[in-house]
Amino acid sequence: MNFGKITSLESYTDEFVCFVKVTTDEGLEGWGQTSTYNADITAQVLHRQVAPWVLGQSADDIGFLINRVEAKEHKYPGSYRCRANAGLDTALWDLQGKAQNKPVVELLGGKVKALRAYASSMKRDITPQDEAKRFVELRDKYGFDAFKWRVGAECGNDVDEWPGRTEEVVPVVSRALGDGISKLVDGNSGFSPKRAIEVGKLLQAEGISHFEEPCKYWELSETKEVTDALEIDVTGGEQDWDLSTWQRMIDMRAVDVLQPDVMYMGGIWRTLKVVDLAKKAGLPITPHSANLSLVTICTMHLLGAIDNPGKYLEFSIEQEDYYPWQVGLFLGDPFKVEGGKVIIPSEPGWGVTINPEWLAKATRQVSSK
Repeated sequence: MNFGKITSLESYTDEFVCFVKVTTDEGLEGWGQTSTYNADITAQVLHRQVAPWVLGQSADDIGFLINRVEAKEHKYPGSYRCRANAGLDTALWDLQGKAQNKPVVELLGGKVKALRAYASSMKRDITPQDEAKRFVELRDKYGFDAFKWRVGAECGNDVDEWPGRTEEVVPVVSRALGDGISKLVDGNSGFSPKRAIEVGKLLQAEGISHFEEPCKYWELSETKEVTDALEIDVTGGEQDWDLSTWQRMIDMRAVDVLQPDVMYMGGIWRTLKVVDLAKKAGLPITPHSANLSLVTICTMHLLGAIDNPGKYLEFSIEQEDYYPWQVGLFLGDPFKVEGGKVIIPSEPGWGVTINPEWLAKATRQVSSK
């Protein structure tokens, strides 16, 4: 199918979120999103370093366009380029899905289905008792049977959020949830290998099965040391975008489970490269999707299609008190949870509608041919 040539890229942004609209000369439109946080900066990268190389180009081959931007902007191989490319990539998948009247999951070779979700806490400033209380309430109300909470301090160099919190929060939350629940913990690069192994043994003793990013994520050898020492799954990769780093991570078996973030990676097309590398190595993919923007929707479609998905979808439980910028992004409720599961949207493209009221308040910028 001929999707036409790209005639414009529009961005609608605030500090936290940047939605991207792609239009072609065939009258087709698609909506995507760059990565969250400093999204207004990413929007400038989109218009300065992505748009010039894709305007007037065919919208048919997403991989060609992503490679073209990377080649033309080879002097800027960093995270912001990938974050901006994610806006282009995800908008084109939406455009192609709408043009073919199919959800993206079907374009990827999968099908609409329910996905098991794990309730993911982002908080470290919460007491162990309060964390346990809200987890139990979520378990009983929505049927979640998997939860993740935080230990240590983010990039904390073995300094806890407050003294003794890690040793307290692990058993308090685990025991409150009880048996029959999958339990995950996130270190956010907080520990040295020695300290991470100590914490990991506590996790093992308390029935936790997943230890995420225990050491500085950029020091793969440190993470591997922890992986080799523990029986439970050590996971990581959410921050990484460079494919050579992913290859090295896989070759050295630095982790047991890979966690690419669709938006940090630069979109679905590049994330599928990691999926393929992981598949060849026999490793599962449990993507990072830590907020209720388009990243979680895209991740749902991805998990519904790949051959090596992990056990669950990361699903943030933080609402307006923690992420006020999430409020009102979409019409309806695309994140409805029943029985601990969410359903991949079945409408064409991503299957969600961005709230016109949000767009009206956002800063709009257009690059056109």
